[in-house]
Amino acid sequence: MNYIYSIAIFFIASTQGVFAQSNLLENVKQNSKEALALCSHFKSLNSKGISASSKEAIQEIASQKKLSTTDAEILSIYVIGLHCPEVN
Repeated sequence: MNYIYSIAIFFIASTQGVFAQSNLLENVKQNSKEALALCSHFKSLNSKGISASSKEAIQEIASQKKLSTTDAEILSIYVIGLHCPEVN
């Protein structure tokens, strides 16, 4: 019986992360101003020789948006892919 409870808890916990990431991406998808602001920030970093996917840039986004570094990395990849593919 404990095994079933463990599986249920694991399933619920793992889906919460998926929903959180989905909401994170959905917010940017529906708010183009936020996406464009991130693109502008990424371009600014590029002009300083800093890659938008660098550890420094990801940590900065995570701090600004109060995200985990993993979520910040997912967010940056999503925004760059859809809104500013010229950013590196």
